[in-house]
Amino acid sequence: MEGEHLTKPTKYNIEDSNIALLGSDLEKRVREHAGDKETAWADAGIKPGLQAWRIEKFHVVPWPKAEEGRFYDGDSYIVLYTYKKTPEAESLSFDLHYWLGEETSQDESGTAAYKTVELDDHLHGVPIQYREVQGYESDRFLSHFPHGFVSLKGGVSTGFHHVSEMPPEDTHKLYRISITLNTHPSKSHVQLFAIREVPFAASSLVEGDVFVLDKGAKVWQLNTKESAGKEKFRAAEFARSLVNERRGSEVTVFDEGGHGTGIFLAEFGENTTIHREGDQPSTTNTADDSAPSKLKLFRISDSSGTPTFSAVDPPFSNSSLSSSDAFLLDNSSAERSSAAIYVWLGAQSSLTERRLAVEYAQKYLHDKLKADDSSNRRKAVAISIVKMQEGHESEAFLALLE
Repeated sequence: MEGEHLTKPTKYNIEDSNIALLGSDLEKRVREHAGDKETAWADAGIKPGLQAWRIEKFHVVPWPKAEEGRFYDGDSYIVLYTYKKTPEAESLSFDLHYWLGEETSQDESGTAAYKTVELDDHLHGVPIQYREVQGYESDRFLSHFPHGFVSLKGGVSTGFHHVSEMPPEDTHKLYRISITLNTHPSKSHVQLFAIREVPFAASSLVEGDVFVLDKGAKVWQLNTKESAGKEKFRAAEFARSLVNERRGSEVTVFDEGGHGTGIFLAEFGENTTIHREGDQPSTTNTADDSAPSKLKLFRISDSSGTPTFSAVDPPFSNSSLSSSDAFLLDNSSAERSSAAIYVWLGAQSSLTERRLAVEYAQKYLHDKLKADDSSNRRKAVAISIVKMQEGHESEAFLALLE
């Protein structure tokens, strides 16, 4: 429509947001733009594999296969992973994620949430649904990208520019390359490879990882002393991908403590050093791994028109659940790789509970944040939210109730 989006879209702030869609003007706008049946779902989940879509002005647009694994912080995405639990399985299973960049707009994030519910309905409620927030992605989400998860600055509102294009001469883009071990029950001992574009600042340089500095005509790689060989290899691949389609670009590799390290560090100012992760605020998922897990279970009710959470007494098991209700399992105090909020929907739970389960979990997180007065607000509300229906539970959820 002519004149639409002439003003800058309102940024989605997960720390201030409560239930994004419930009765809001945003919900009305998203529904108005939903239109007829979504054509993007025509081939969704038909066969095993990965499919991704980006939200562009209320519309679901297929994300090119060539860009698979690349996400821009100004955007929101929907990702569907279709698989068979065993080679002999006759039916397909689904992991359905929606990913919110830290610079995405309210319109885009709301559309992603709404359209994810729509795709869940299209697949008859079988998918296990995950809300992913940039910097706090679940291991399950990262495991879908064996060639690496890449988080970049930019987005649809700023114009899409492939990272292989020659940037301006004064470019200083810094990327952090890290590998962690996935602990998901069905994908144990799989290494997760992530590249994140981080602020061009001395505070971004931490021990244990590899950094790539893109200066346009020059691309520099710095291997810190504690970085692993695979991180160095993956970083080299990424650096090479930046220059492969550029004329005149070259890659230079520096090893911390070796000749030339000072040249790399000097780009960030005098007396720049590489520091320990805990010495500076982290830009990635950093739940307290030393904190003991305090599992909590709540029964969800929306009979009053507002979701309420009634605590269930431990110990918890499958018998703690009832097919006529919805439940929230809080495992947010677990170590980073296991931390999550799970919403389980009984087969006879209400339609409203099934469609708004993730929004209810968001309300729970915000209510908990107010009570705890957490010093790290974003981490407290950005934890992964996992929604599932009875009979289609995730292995991680079932393991908590054994």
